[in-house]
Amino acid sequence: MATPNKEWSKLEVRASEIHKQIAETYGEGAMSRSRVYQWCTWFGEGRTSLGDEPKSGRPKTSTNRTRRTQLVLTNSLDMTGG
Repeated sequence: MATPNKEWSKLEVRASEIHKQIAETYGEGAMSRSRVYQWCTWFGEGRTSLGDEPKSGRPKTSTNRTRRTQLVLTNSLDMTGG
């Protein structure tokens, strides 16, 4: 899928025109207008990629229910000598 990029930003192509081009190319599968505007804003602010920016603070903890169940069962077996 085509994405707004820094080349378009350098050319000062309007976000509405970028969205129009993407919509013409991909039809129903095109990204939303708001996403195009967001990406254009990011590139306009100097961002050079769409990858996640480093985040500060504590990393997100696991929410994987299966893994938590395995840990609980393992700990239970260890405590009962099983």
